[in-house]
This record gives sequence, C-alpha cells and structure tokens, in this order.
Amino acid sequence: MRKDYQLEKRKWVIIGFILVIACIYAVRLYSLQIDDGRYKASADTNAFLRKTIYPSRGLMYDRNGELIVFNQPAYDVMMIPRDVQEFDTIDFCHTLNITYDQFMARLKAMKDPRQNPGYSTYTPQRLITHLSAQDYGRLQEKLYRYPGFFIQKRILRQYKHSTAANVLGNLREVSQRDIERDPYYQRGDYIGDLGVEKSYDEYLRGVKGAEILIRDAHGRIQGRYEDGAKDIPAVSGRNLRLALDHELQQYAESLMVNKIGAVVAIEPETGEILCMVSSPTYDPMKLVGRQRGENYSLLKDDPYKPLFDRALMGAYPPGSTFKPANGLALLQEGIINNSTMYPCSGGFISGGLRVGCHGHPAPLPLKPALQTSCNGYFCWGLKAMLDNNRRRYGSTGEAFEVWKKHLVSLGYGYKLGVDLPGEGRGFLPNEKFYSKIYGEGRWSANTIISVAIGQGEILATPLQIANLGAAIANRGWFITPHVVKEIQDTVLPEEYRTKRYPTIDRRYFDDVAEGMRMAVTGGTCRLANLPDIEVCGKTGTAQNPHGKDHSAFLGFAPYHNPKIAICVYVQNAGFGATYGVPIGSLIIERYLKGSIAPERKYIEDNMLHSNTLIFSPKQ
Repeated sequence: MRKDYQLEKRKWVIIGFILVIACIYAVRLYSLQIDDGRYKASADTNAFLRKTIYPSRGLMYDRNGELIVFNQPAYDVMMIPRDVQEFDTIDFCHTLNITYDQFMARLKAMKDPRQNPGYSTYTPQRLITHLSAQDYGRLQEKLYRYPGFFIQKRILRQYKHSTAANVLGNLREVSQRDIERDPYYQRGDYIGDLGVEKSYDEYLRGVKGAEILIRDAHGRIQGRYEDGAKDIPAVSGRNLRLALDHELQQYAESLMVNKIGAVVAIEPETGEILCMVSSPTYDPMKLVGRQRGENYSLLKDDPYKPLFDRALMGAYPPGSTFKPANGLALLQEGIINNSTMYPCSGGFISGGLRVGCHGHPAPLPLKPALQTSCNGYFCWGLKAMLDNNRRRYGSTGEAFEVWKKHLVSLGYGYKLGVDLPGEGRGFLPNEKFYSKIYGEGRWSANTIISVAIGQGEILATPLQIANLGAAIANRGWFITPHVVKEIQDTVLPEEYRTKRYPTIDRRYFDDVAEGMRMAVTGGTCRLANLPDIEVCGKTGTAQNPHGKDHSAFLGFAPYHNPKIAICVYVQNAGFGATYGVPIGSLIIERYLKGSIAPERKYIEDNMLHSNTLIFSPKQ
C-alpha cells in the first residue's frame, strides 16, 4: 500500500514538472511571436516591403497670395540590410558619385547605435540622402543589380526669394527626443526647425501614407499587395497664408543691409505682422539639402549671429520709445494730466542726481514733452508717483508695482504670445528686484529714475515696442501679433482674433497719439513728416555701455484709421533720428504709397548704402 502511494506521488511530481516546462515554452513562444517585434518584422519583411509615402508639405503664401515656399522632389537611397546580397560595390559607388571609403563610412554610421538608435537589419535604413536628379536617374537604371536597395521619394523645401529666413524657418532631421515626444516621427523624418516651419509643423506636415509590396521566396518584389487595396494614401499638409507682405519684407531687409538690428511692422487692426526683419540675415536655401549641416555651422559661428532673431529675442533698452508707455501709466494714475508741467533745466536734477536732456523750451506739459522727447518731464512724473504719493500707495515699492502693472498690460515684461518659437520676454524689474539690490525700503525714485526714460534695467524686444505702437494706433487695444493670416480649412486660434485691452482708459491714448504726431510735424521725428501721410512717431536714442548708442524709432500711420505700426532698432547707430526715423518712414511710405517720392530718394539711397557694422564687429 505504501509503495502504491509513493508511485502516485511520483506521478504527480512528473506531471507538474511537465506542466511547468510547457508553460515556460508557451510563454517563450508568446514572447517571440507576439511581444518581440524583431520576429514579427522578420516575418513581415520576408513577405512584404512596406514603403513610406511622404506627404507633400503645406505651401506658404504671402498676404497678397504670392507663393513663397513650395516643395521640390528629393530622393534617398534606402537599404534593408538582411536583404542585401553580393553586388559590385565599386560600380555602386561610381553610380552614386561617392568613394568606396565614403560608402563604408556611411555603413558604419548606420550600424552605430549612438548615431542610429533604431537600427535593425529587418527594417529600411537610410544610406544616402538628397540624391541629385542625375544620380537618381543613373541609379534607377541599375537598381535591379543591387538587391536590398530601393529609392525613397520625399520632398525638400524651396524658397522663391532669399528673404524672411528668420520668419519662415527651415527643416531638420528628427532627433531621438522628437521621436519619443511624437509617435508620428520615425528615424530619418524631417521636422520644422525655427520660424513658421516649427510653430505650425503639425499643420504643414500632413499624414504619411504607405505602399505595401509583396515579395517572392527569394525576396524579389512581385508587385503591390492585393493590387494596392491595402495601400494607405498620404494626406498633404495644409497650406498657410502668411500675414507678411513679401515686397515690404524684401524692402525692409534691403534697408537693414550692413546694419545690426531689427524691424517689426504690424497691421494694428488685426495684429498681423507685415514684416519682421532680423539683421544680418541669411538665404533660407542655405539650410536645405546635403550642405545644411555645413552651412548651419558657418552661420552659428558667424560673429554677427545671423541665426539669432533680434526681432523676437533681442532684449534692448527701449530708450525714449518707452516714454509714451510711461506717459500712459502716469495719466491713468492721475499723476499727470494735459496741463501738468514739469521743469527741464538741461534735464532732471534732484538730490544731487542729474539726468541730462537736450535744449528745448521748459517747463512744458505732456504733449510737447513727447514732441521734444524731454527726459526731465518723464523723470519728474515717475518721481511724483513713487515718492510723493505714499498716502495713496503706502510705499515706493507698492507704487512701483502699480506702475509696472500698467506697463505689463501694454505688452512689456512678458512674452506677447506671437506664433513663432523663441520669443523673448524682455525685462521689467519689480519691487523685490530692487529691494534685493538696495535693501528693503532703502531705495527711491532717484535710485532707479533712469527707468522713466527706458534706460536702466528695462529691456524690451522690437516686437514689444512695435506692439505698443499698435496699441496707441488703436487708441487702447491690440491683438496678439502673429505671422500667419490663414490656415487652410482651419480657423485661426482665438488668441489671434481677440482684442486685448490694457489697464489704461482709451481717452489717454488720444493724448499720447497727438503728442507723437507733434513729434513728427515739429519735433524729433521730422524726417518722418510725409506730405500726404499723417505719421505719428517717437525717436529713441538708447544708451549703450558697450559702445555707441542704439538708434530706435516707434511710429504708426496714418494718424486716423492707422494701417501700420512699426519699430526700427539699429544697434550702435547713434541718435534715433539718424537711422531709426528714416528707415521707419521709408517703410511706412513704401507700404502705404507703393513707392518713395522723388524728393525723398536721397534718404532711401543713404539708408540703402550706409554701414554701421564697423561700430560693433563682434555683436
């Protein structure tokens, strides 16, 4: 009886052992056939070849309907390593116009997991990019000699003009981070890099398709699987209509040749950016094709930094272009009105502190202060708010925070939200900033008085300065600046259709606009006084501790029913009236009239042929 019991026990042990072995095999088979993509890929590629069909990328037009960015066909040489059989490598290299060493180097790079983390012998790998039409033709004739190789068609960007590179952007190959962030992309794909190409990439890229080809037992292509019934057609990207006026962009860039700086022009009613120039600039075609990497390195190392978008990223002291904003804040707080007058005996003098000014009649109220760009007026106004109203605000710091709040509402200190990547925020200090430097309660208006005239710690981008012009032109509102006017079959995002209202009453904008008109008719902006266009303007001569002052101009036109607001900023170019005003007035005239009046051609010639680069060779 005991012997039978032992046999029975041994039987169940053997059965259990067999079941464990069976489970292990089942799990392993499941892993190999279902979970492990390598075996699935191997099985699929034995029978099928799946070729990606890249969609046509969306086109770009300017505001007037001119096509400015389009596509041209390009071809990549692809290979499936496991399908490659013996072939004449010398003939292959000769056909593609490369050396044997270059061919071997490309194979090595393809198999390097650091350079190509997605490498697999079962999936298509890219060997050579951007074949020329001649190389493509030669290879197509001989392709049957090279089993395992095929040609992948894709597109390259083509630009009708060599302008607006900083706005349009370019394409680059995706990184591993791009692939991890967005499953749409695979190794070897291209993604928008900088400008509109980047910020609107999801609209422009379209949807990839696929062509499924069937193989025989020897791996040879026999045709389309099920006569193409399983193919997936590609969906073209959406076209964009930009707000840019191409001719105006081209003209503005020509005026900024041999200068460092930026130009931003906005249509006040819509917030649409008419032109956006960062100078020096570059031809966008330099970042297309096989030479992209080499050209990108050259541009990156250029001492004039053409890849740095000064219109969006440049943080500059706004200088006297800031005075209209200061005036609006002081009006809103009741510190000044149109009758308030301040002295200016050669500038602002208080407690041993002096901020200089040029000669003009004094004392004077707000509008003549804008007309003459009086430093003393705006310094006294800020001092009155920060130091002489403690009953109202409690302390200098609290008064400063109220003042800052109005400036933020006008678009300073934070990103405006333009539809381009890389926007800078400029800089507006706050109470904590000054208390950290000088000690809490140990600073006053005199300590920071230079901010009243757009100097000191205040920094702004040319886009922010132009946006202030749009807000004044509209007499109290603006729409977030944007460079895309229309998206095919899609409504523009709400933020580019919605008015934004600063914390300042509309009536005060009328006063400031009138002062800016006076600056053109009989003040610091006389060169912008056009006979049949009522231009409003404000000069800016921004002090620069590293060299010659910066020349700036803020303006809009016409005075009534404005069509353009503009900021011009030229580094190391001296007074605002020397470069900022003439360049700004020429762009306004060209946009509104279509040409430059004969009597102003000498101004145009001077700006087209002037050179300020000698003043800042390293910036």
